[in-house]
Amino acid sequence: MFRTAGAAAIRDWVMHRRYDGRRVALVPTMGALHAGHVSLIEHAAATHDDVVVSIFVNPTQFAPHEDLTRYPRPLEADLAACEAAGATAVFTPTVDDVHPPGSSASVRPPDVARTLEGRRRPGHFEGVCTVVLQLFQMAPVQTAVFGRKDYQQWRVIEAMTRDLHVPVDIVGRPIVRADDGLALSSRNAYLSPEERGRALAISRSLRTAKDRGGTVADVERTLREGLTAVDEVEYATVRDATTLQTLPPDHSTRGTVALIAAKVGTTRLIDNAEL
Repeated sequence: MFRTAGAAAIRDWVMHRRYDGRRVALVPTMGALHAGHVSLIEHAAATHDDVVVSIFVNPTQFAPHEDLTRYPRPLEADLAACEAAGATAVFTPTVDDVHPPGSSASVRPPDVARTLEGRRRPGHFEGVCTVVLQLFQMAPVQTAVFGRKDYQQWRVIEAMTRDLHVPVDIVGRPIVRADDGLALSSRNAYLSPEERGRALAISRSLRTAKDRGGTVADVERTLREGLTAVDEVEYATVRDATTLQTLPPDHSTRGTVALIAAKVGTTRLIDNAEL
């Protein structure tokens, strides 16, 4: 498995494979890999000749109140997981590799970024769009694979690549859950056993809302009723599945997505269910 931190080295590696007629996919990550990430790598490996996994904790997508230094960085375990899942290259740039001193250019996110996470985390999607476009420039692959647990991020990147005519196909893969239903996330490690038990209310409320159905108002009411065990609900809403725009209360939930952001203890969790 090829590993490099250099932008020129990973670009040459990808381009040599493309010149040989090989299809190359990128799985962008911030490390602390779990079974959800592994599923993305395995899908990419099953559908492409080569897979690049990027591991980079991007500082520009963290808000000032979010603890960048707390984010887990188990690099050796991550490298082993990449190789076992079928990655053929790992790109591990430093902050200076991605954001050279004095750099100031950034990407203005598309309209789908203006709501939900974009409103709650100012500057977050500007950081996401900028770093993803940088990764596409450094590793010029044909396909990039993302998880749909970060549903809005997936839609934002789809829109950005479309609007800016970036020649990369964006693939969104289903959420991977633990046996108890909790959506896998690197942040789950912050939960105490008691908090993890209460966090299950998030996936349960989504499952109940999907089973009961009804109008947008009905589903949103079911979501809120199921979240009494969490400490703070930032949003529990039903939106258009593509644009994430709000919908009339009496609107059908066909073609929509239910999204939740909530805190359990000090840990912020997000989850969703396509309806």
